[in-house]
Amino acid sequence: MMREDRPSGVFLTVLAIVTLLVPILHLAVPEGHVLHLSGYTVTLIGKYMCYALLAVAVDLIWGYCGILSLGHTAFFALGGYAMGMYLMRQIGTRGVYGDPVLPDFMVFLNWKELPWFWHGMDVFPFAMLMVLFAPGLLAGVFGWLAFRSRVTGVYLSIITQALTYALLLAFFRNEMGFGGNNGLTDFKDLLGFDLKHPETRIVLFMATAVALGAGYFTCRAIVRSRFGRVVQAIRDAESRARFIGYRVENYKLWLFTFSAMLAGVAGALYVPQVGIINPGEFAPINSIEVVIWVAVGGRGTLYGAVVGAIMVNYAKTVMTDALPDAWLYVLGALFVVVTLFLPRGVVGLLPDLKHKLQTLRQRRARAIST
Repeated sequence: MMREDRPSGVFLTVLAIVTLLVPILHLAVPEGHVLHLSGYTVTLIGKYMCYALLAVAVDLIWGYCGILSLGHTAFFALGGYAMGMYLMRQIGTRGVYGDPVLPDFMVFLNWKELPWFWHGMDVFPFAMLMVLFAPGLLAGVFGWLAFRSRVTGVYLSIITQALTYALLLAFFRNEMGFGGNNGLTDFKDLLGFDLKHPETRIVLFMATAVALGAGYFTCRAIVRSRFGRVVQAIRDAESRARFIGYRVENYKLWLFTFSAMLAGVAGALYVPQVGIINPGEFAPINSIEVVIWVAVGGRGTLYGAVVGAIMVNYAKTVMTDALPDAWLYVLGALFVVVTLFLPRGVVGLLPDLKHKLQTLRQRRARAIST
């Protein structure tokens, strides 16, 4: 890979080093040492990796197929809710009300029995299947209706944003059975392991790193395959691709559904590390931020999406602590600057700089020869 695609090889190498180094610095290095990583830092890095996987999912459809989704956090949140439902079922009698079956919020709302869609969520394999099935089903139905109707461009983007806003309003209702405004929280353990234990935290971190690497490698394989070349042809000239015989709708639907399932996996890994999932994850502004991550890093590169997600979220962590009122203005200005002056994102600076240096060397060589 280092020979064929050096940036991807560098990314996966760095990811492997971080995956090995973080557990050592967290578990082996004693607290108080300058090299010790706190539990907060490990969780923060894990959260950044979840966001990076979500950004890769968005870049796959936007950068390579031209589908600008402004509602992809809906799939992220659905995967998170599926994981949250499993974690809530594991609490059992350790909840505030001590009910062995009903989560605390259902007891508080005087629910008498568990809703039908909560059944089976106490079984880990079934819950993980729902992590893929819930966002995949929604994306499949939505994509089938949208792509068959040949909805494209800004119209498709607006519809995706309306989709996530509709889900936001629906999940806010207590009648939906997902915790209403408060969402799902107060998780205790995962597969019998305490979520607050350092070893559990590290396992979740490493699982996120493996998922990011596997998701990235899978997306890279897709875009470099014959299928990926057809998808890029659809992005560049959809009408021409349809004219020469390709079923454009089928290609779009498959890629959109796969991307949604990848976003669901990111959401499922996000919830046990952060400790909460609520309807706020459906907010349209979150999906817009994901698009900004991809644009800042470099659209259509995959590794650029990872760089953008980590850069912007790190800046958000710092800025919201130092200047909380100014963060949204900084984010908006960043997007405008990147759009106007860095159309290929941050990762596009290196090839441009290399080209300029080569040009300067050539001019200097000509000047010396003359």
